[in-house]
Amino acid sequence: QVQLVETGGGLVQAGGSLRLSCAASGPTVSSYAMGWFRQAPGKEREFVSAITWNGGSTYYADSVKGRFTISRDNAKNTVYLQMSSLKPEDTAVYYCAADLGMAVRRIPGSESRHWGQGTQVTVSS
Repeated sequence: QVQLVETGGGLVQAGGSLRLSCAASGPTVSSYAMGWFRQAPGKEREFVSAITWNGGSTYYADSVKGRFTISRDNAKNTVYLQMSSLKPEDTAVYYCAADLGMAVRRIPGSESRHWGQGTQVTVSS
């Protein structure tokens, strides 16, 4: 069973930066594609970014392209989301997800989808 634990959320002023981390554990976790999603109050969960199992390809929602960077370190079983030029509309609970292939970009994912518990990011204006 894959387990995901997010850290790094917090309160930041608009224009600031944060780096989220997602530590993964479990069998064959390094073979999973990894993604980040977010959910703001009263809104549906939405895709933010994803990375393939070997880090060879990355994907971003248009709303974060050019401001967020996803990366992974398979030696540490950790995926990161570097967030820069943060805006108040980035305020949300951010969730890490593991899934097989490009299913990681979709909601719902495949039968192999795993979610973290989420970490709050609040951007003040």
